[in-house]
Amino acid sequence: MLKITIAGRPNTGKSTLFNALTGTRDALVHDRPGVTRDTIGGTVRGRPWQIFDTAGLENARDGIARDSTDMALDAIEHSDAVLFVVDGRVGLTSADTEWARLVRRKTHAPVLLVVNKAESGRRMADTHEFYRLGFGAPHMISAEHKTGFDAIYEFMDGIAGDVVNNDDSVNNRRVKIAIMGQPNVGKSTLVNRVLGQNRQIVMDAPGITRDTVKIPTNFYGRDIVLMDTAGLRRKAGVRDDVETLSALKSLDAIAKADIVILVVDATRNIENQALGIAGRVYDAGKILCVALNKWDLVNPDERDETLLRLKHQFTNSFHQIIRPMILAISAETGTGVRNMFRRVYEQWDISNTDAPTSLINRIVEKLVAERQPPMSRLKRPMKIKFARQTGRHPMKITINVGGASDIPESYTRYLRRGLANALKWEHLPIVIEYKKDENPFD
Repeated sequence: MLKITIAGRPNTGKSTLFNALTGTRDALVHDRPGVTRDTIGGTVRGRPWQIFDTAGLENARDGIARDSTDMALDAIEHSDAVLFVVDGRVGLTSADTEWARLVRRKTHAPVLLVVNKAESGRRMADTHEFYRLGFGAPHMISAEHKTGFDAIYEFMDGIAGDVVNNDDSVNNRRVKIAIMGQPNVGKSTLVNRVLGQNRQIVMDAPGITRDTVKIPTNFYGRDIVLMDTAGLRRKAGVRDDVETLSALKSLDAIAKADIVILVVDATRNIENQALGIAGRVYDAGKILCVALNKWDLVNPDERDETLLRLKHQFTNSFHQIIRPMILAISAETGTGVRNMFRRVYEQWDISNTDAPTSLINRIVEKLVAERQPPMSRLKRPMKIKFARQTGRHPMKITINVGGASDIPESYTRYLRRGLANALKWEHLPIVIEYKKDENPFD
């Protein structure tokens, strides 16, 4: 049975939506935030779907709020689909943005963005801002008045069809590859090169592509969906609302893609805007490839020096990636394009594997033996006990620890780099999470 989780920060109307979809009053509804603590399950009326109402996601360090949030995140991680609920009257909040980012890390399942409390357009905030969450177009509903539910049912029916037909399995579905970058770096030229035809408009003027265009094709032996996106420029350079919406749709493509090819102009230095896009890709848990385009325009005598300089600039500016995949290509002539796709296909195949738990533990044990974890702030030793892979896209390693659990980020980076090198995950986004073993005598 399809499992669907309702998630979001407190007091957005999740429980009201749960009751409306199940035709029950199982979920407690109150104006005060934080009333829901446990994850409540039910069946959607008239359809064979299980739906779960979760506690509001809160950034609490301990207590009931922390436990409730952990339960909600666990439900999200094991769902076939997620309804992410926000408050249309309040508008986009920093908490919405923070939790949306975590939801993208926790699940590879489809997410529908639901803007609740939309019964009165006059009281609504600017709905366009919700595109920033990276879940696509916002869908207006009123859980209290049971309006706008058609979008939810259509979304669920689509997911149910995919599950029945097994179209969304790793082996059967097309890999989605987003082509991103600043204006006029050659994104549409690259798309046309892959397609073998002039499908996308190509001009020297920036900003020609406005919408994200999805094109199913077969290239180099793989069925893929190419996603040609609008060019992203600095906020100061954005001229009108249309360009703003185009930029938001481009960023939305990151959430929907499996792989992102970030195209940069090899004849210029890598700009901060490109580094910002790379950061978003990595945070979303997607495979990133940086394509140094227009390589044919670089003087052959200067290519070695140019490649070294650009790689050095990118690596130093964006340290989160273990080893950025940076490849020189020419979309105009086709040089290096096939090799680039071969490389990203290889990374996609690697990202769909599970590393043996015994191997992960041997690697972690060796890393700990070579460099012991530092003492905690309370001068207590930190004991790393057990490690295992608990997720893909991004690759996620959960490590059980005893004693103090405030392991510094520097040591986490050390473990992440060591695991990546040993498992050949250097080009993949990796998340390390710590789970503290409870002491029964505390």
